[in-house]
Amino acid sequence: MPTFKRGDVSIHFEEYGAGYPILLFAPGGMRSSIEFWANSPFDPTKELAADFRVIAMDQRNAGKSSAPITAADGWDSYTSDHIALLDHLGIKHCHVMGGCIGGSYSLGIIKAAPQRISAAILQNPIGLSPRNRELFFKMFDTWADALKLERPQLEDPALRQFRDRMYGTEFVFNVSREFVRSCKTPMLILCGNDDYHPNETSKDIAVLAPNAELIENWKTPDVIGATVKRVREFLISHTPKN
Repeated sequence: MPTFKRGDVSIHFEEYGAGYPILLFAPGGMRSSIEFWANSPFDPTKELAADFRVIAMDQRNAGKSSAPITAADGWDSYTSDHIALLDHLGIKHCHVMGGCIGGSYSLGIIKAAPQRISAAILQNPIGLSPRNRELFFKMFDTWADALKLERPQLEDPALRQFRDRMYGTEFVFNVSREFVRSCKTPMLILCGNDDYHPNETSKDIAVLAPNAELIENWKTPDVIGATVKRVREFLISHTPKN
């Protein structure tokens, strides 16, 4: 079972296929882990492994990964894991693909290390809407309550600060509209259409980002084959030639 350890942080990851690397950030909210890909409209660990070195990971404190939790935690904690994993694997450049919360993880690593990310697939990106702040808070609290059963030393004030840092901000929570407007990384956006993944968030990203393409109808059985084909073509077209 491949595990990368960095201090008290332990990150479980799996690799599939060979070729230019693509780092996956799974759906699942705070429980983002490899197993969620199997229940997605398509599984990139299977669909992309013929053309790419696909690296899937469990986020800290999800699946088989673990880490301490403090009041100072937030999006940057996850981004530091992502960059450290790439360093551990000796990967200087890669694509990223994120489902759900993984869209915000993808934008975070692009902001932190833009020179390392060749292209990004954002599938059902999360974002703030007038109707969903409390949904994200409740999702975090459910995850935190389960962790407290295993770690009774966790304190509610620290968890509340962590939660507010994750979901108390605006837009896609992790980066600003101003950053997306300045971001030149090619992006293919597979549009969201529910309360956690608002349609307007996907469209906002597509309008703001200078090199973004939006696919609105992508996950029904009649079009999923074409979607996988377009994802593969998009990634291949932005893979460096040397």
